[in-house]
Formats: sequence, structure tokens, C-alpha cells
Amino acid sequence: MAGSSGKQKTVRDMVLSLGLISLMAGVIYLFIPHDDSPQEVKRVDYRVELLTARRAAPYPVLAPTGLPATWKATSVRYDGADSDAWHLGFHTPGDGYVQIEQSTHEPAAEFIDEASQGGEKTDTTEEIGGRTWTRYTGGRYDALVHQADGATTVVAGAGSHAELTRMVKALTSE
Repeated sequence: MAGSSGKQKTVRDMVLSLGLISLMAGVIYLFIPHDDSPQEVKRVDYRVELLTARRAAPYPVLAPTGLPATWKATSVRYDGADSDAWHLGFHTPGDGYVQIEQSTHEPAAEFIDEASQGGEKTDTTEEIGGRTWTRYTGGRYDALVHQADGATTVVAGAGSHAELTRMVKALTSE
């Protein structure tokens, strides 16, 4: 019987230790500050990258003008080594996301698929801002696509079609 008493003591000690560790973890959690509020979307300044891209790219680089301050630029990059790829992403007032992607990547279908994250071409075209745009749907992002001047431009995002259209209307190469 002496052996079973030792086992009971060992199990009891393990349970007590586990309880003490759980209690300490709870106390630490209560006293360490943590913020559960939504994070503020950080705005980026894309002017320098835009000027660089406009000087280096072999096509007219597009960026929006006249959007309200509620449209926050969140990401920007230009990669001259990778098919002269231009990217500019925005957080929209409706908590959506809209991005402008331009590239000389061939074949264009691969670039469009990547930018729209699997969007499929539809038969719908729209004349917006003097350019013809083709709608893509069904991927992670819906998209409007324009091909001209040796480049493919994709305005895509999780925002509404109205937000995509608003972005397209705001695009300029100046």
C-alpha cells in the first residue's frame, strides 16, 4: 500500500502545480495591458515612388487625383526589374480595399489573374474616363482591366463596384 500512497501524492502535487500555474497566468493576463480596439489604418505617402515610376516606366503610370481624404493609401511599390510593375493600394471609406496594378508582364492573362486573385473575364465592358475597361469577377477581388500603351492596368479590390469605378475615374498619368 505504500506505493499507491506515493502515486496519489505525486498526482495531487501535479494538480496543485497546474492550478498554481493557471492562477499565475490569469493574474499576468489581467495586469499586462492589451488593446482590443481596431487598429488605425496607416496612410503612406506615395509621391516619391510615383515620380520614380513615372520616370522609369515605359508606359504612362496611373495614380488617382481628387479622391477624398477618406481614401487612405496603404501600400506602394514600383519594380522596374519585374516587368515594370507598379502597385498602389488604398483603404476605402467603406472599409474595402482597392489597388491599381500596372505592368508590361506577358502574357497579360497571368498578370490579370494575379492582380485580381483569380478573377474571370466577363463580357461586360465600360467606357470610363475615355478608356474601355473590361470587368472581371469571381476571384478574391473584382476588377476592371484596361490594356493599352504596352501595359495592362488592373483596378481590383474587395471594395464595391462603385468604389472600383470611382478609382478608375480618378486615375491620371499627370
